[in-house]
Amino acid sequence: MSHIQPTFDGIHLEAPAPAKSRRRVDDYEAWISEVWPVFVAAADTGRPFTIDAVARDNDLPDPPRPKSQWGNLPGRLLDAGIIRHHDYGQSARCRRSLVHVWIGVPAHHRETVARRRREHRAAQRAARAAGKRAA
Repeated sequence: MSHIQPTFDGIHLEAPAPAKSRRRVDDYEAWISEVWPVFVAAADTGRPFTIDAVARDNDLPDPPRPKSQWGNLPGRLLDAGIIRHHDYGQSARCRRSLVHVWIGVPAHHRETVARRRREHRAAQRAARAAGKRAA
């Protein structure tokens, strides 16, 4: 059996460019301090947004572990009273996935919202602890 190499006719078949990957920050707290002002600015606009849309529009870097740590950011923003849940929407990436849509809390209400959230979470922890002791 002989191997015959096909002739090259000069047509270049170019592959599509690889997807642009985001820069990844090695330290989680450094990543938080880098992306935090962008999300505060998005909240200050008063328009609904998704975390992914803000990250893509502003070319934000990924955290050290992107699959798990992007989800921690909204919790921190909620705890700080910067955002609140607004609605649900479709994911920009696959259109079949449901994601949270957030909206900013007005700046003059943020401390009050953060305090109430802390108090509510403390009450929930106390109720769970009391339930465990009773059981």
